Amino acid sequence: AKSKRPKEPGENKIRPVNKKVKPKTPKMKERESVDSSLKSQSILTQVMDKGHFQKLAATLSLAAGQSIELRCKGSNVTWNYPSYLDTFKDSRLSIKQLDRYSQLILANSTAADTGEYSCWLQLCNGNKCRKDETRTGSTYIFFTDKEELFVPAPSYFEIVYLNPDKPAVIPCRVTTPSAKVTLHREFPAEEIETDGTDIIYDAKKGFVFQNPTSDHKGIVYCKAESQGAPQISIKYHLLYVEVPKGPPSATIAVSSSRAGLSDRVHVICTVLGEPDVDVNFSWQYPGQESGRPVITQNFWRLINRGIGHTTRISKSVLLVEDFEDIDVGNYVCIAQNLQGETTVATKVELK
Repeated sequence: AKSKRPKEPGENKIRPVNKKVKPKTPKMKERESVDSSLKSQSILTQVMDKGHFQKLAATLSLAAGQSIELRCKGSNVTWNYPSYLDTFKDSRLSIKQLDRYSQLILANSTAADTGEYSCWLQLCNGNKCRKDETRTGSTYIFFTDKEELFVPAPSYFEIVYLNPDKPAVIPCRVTTPSAKVTLHREFPAEEIETDGTDIIYDAKKGFVFQNPTSDHKGIVYCKAESQGAPQISIKYHLLYVEVPKGPPSATIAVSSSRAGLSDRVHVICTVLGEPDVDVNFSWQYPGQESGRPVITQNFWRLINRGIGHTTRISKSVLLVEDFEDIDVGNYVCIAQNLQGETTVATKVELK
């Protein structure tokens, strides 16, 4: 043994290193592919009893009355949850951002809390932040309640607009995903067939009309059954809308095109459009650059044009009090919606 040649430094390490490297390479690839497929759910977990954590599936059912704690990994997390909780500034909901995760706690849950709960990381550069699409988490939670098969609505009556070029949703969502739900017309009294193609039911959304027509208008309600007496939802008034898409269709009018000194002059800008599309107004007028004070008022209302057709009329009124020489000239109204803007003008002269 003593006569053997002494080994060079590091000689023993050559063979074991080779053995370790070869089997590790495919394992790393497998792990990477698994991680990438789970990335969207990896940052959201539910805190269970005794400090255990559970990754969340796409849906989760809990009995109403329970409290729930969710955690989202990251140092700059944004949450999304049912807007109902924000509307009433509910004290049962609390969110805290800690060093390594954000915590959402909802105490004493109710059927009304049913909905989507999601979170994502924010990537910030200075004051500008954007959503990190690779680090998100989402789950839809049903808070089941035998007394409340439908997610409670803020009112007893709701309007749903039927646009011919986009699906319409009757939002009678349930708290128990296994409940059998049907759609009914109030007059004439009948059940509306759900064929799974043109009309489908989604427990997370309600009934979806894929291609609404004027035949669908009227008053409807939903009925749900689940191991007990059936329950009825609120009523939904379906209004058919047939207003061309595009920039606002605007008109302008003036109380008098020739005004005397000290007169009051009204200039009115009017837009007819879709019931659920907001219109923003802005004005240009003769005394604007010199700081001439004017009064502007904006308002809108819905008008029924017969046969179930509904239109939104939006108006902006510019008022000039004590008309002066500086007020002579062109009054320009710019009406803008999501599709673009329209400019209309009129002229006011001195008598």
